[in-house]
Amino acid sequence: MAEPLPRMVGIFSDPDVVLEAASRAKSRGWQSLDMITPYPLHGAEHAIGLKKSWVPWVTLVAGLLGAVGGYYLQHWTLAVDWSLNIGGKPPVAWQAYVPITFECGILVGGISTFIAMLIAAKLPKGRPVILDPRLTNDHFALIVPVGHGMDRDEVSRFLTDNGAEEVQHVES
Repeated sequence: MAEPLPRMVGIFSDPDVVLEAASRAKSRGWQSLDMITPYPLHGAEHAIGLKKSWVPWVTLVAGLLGAVGGYYLQHWTLAVDWSLNIGGKPPVAWQAYVPITFECGILVGGISTFIAMLIAAKLPKGRPVILDPRLTNDHFALIVPVGHGMDRDEVSRFLTDNGAEEVQHVES
């Protein structure tokens, strides 16, 4: 496994300032930016350059497959395997299949979403690194990985010039 890059962490107290700093860092071409916020910030994913997630596609495909599987299971059991004439209805009364078809789609879609989220987030992980306890209350952090060819002092100066109240260097 690749060794993690050292990171510079800028601590901010204003959400608008951290979003602006993230946008400027992204415009400089810095990659793999991250942000820690005590609550969701509108536009944060765009500011740090996150791509759209593939998890909704997993949910859609698995939900449709679950619905088709639920419908097929009912059709096979009621019309093929153990065909019964119930009240003169035809063997394939699709209207009666709708609730179970819907529920099978929701069940399979929900379970596959849970599994896809575990895979996407690479969970479970070890113990988390607590950068600053204030980040869960009222402060925000912009994390810039310091890659090869980047100067730590330049990144620190950038964060300070863009409104960071404090800059920390984290090795791992």
